[in-house]
Amino acid sequence: MATFPTPDRALAAALRMRESMRRLNERRGREDLLLKIGIHEGPCLAVTLNDRLDYFGQTVNIAARVQGLATSRSIFATESVVQDNLAAHLIKTHCLDLIPQRHTLRGIAKELNVYEIP
Repeated sequence: MATFPTPDRALAAALRMRESMRRLNERRGREDLLLKIGIHEGPCLAVTLNDRLDYFGQTVNIAARVQGLATSRSIFATESVVQDNLAAHLIKTHCLDLIPQRHTLRGIAKELNVYEIP
């Protein structure tokens, strides 16, 4: 898990990670290293335990469930991420397609709009 100050920075990092993983697998001649990326944004509780910062709360739970939907090349992001003004601009400038989906996530009461970025 990684944290970012804004959704657009999380999306930019996800795009760079995906491209780096693609190049690495291409150099190796096989795709046995997988990176599954899910992005959600919102408030959470940050706690320092044993000199490490850890995060808790519903935002973290949703992010983990969205990451669980991801495949090795697609990035999955919640509606609040893709509707963020700066993230939406990044999506537009990179000409990224969004595939809307609705998912019921374990431990989350309502269905969420989630977008696959293939």
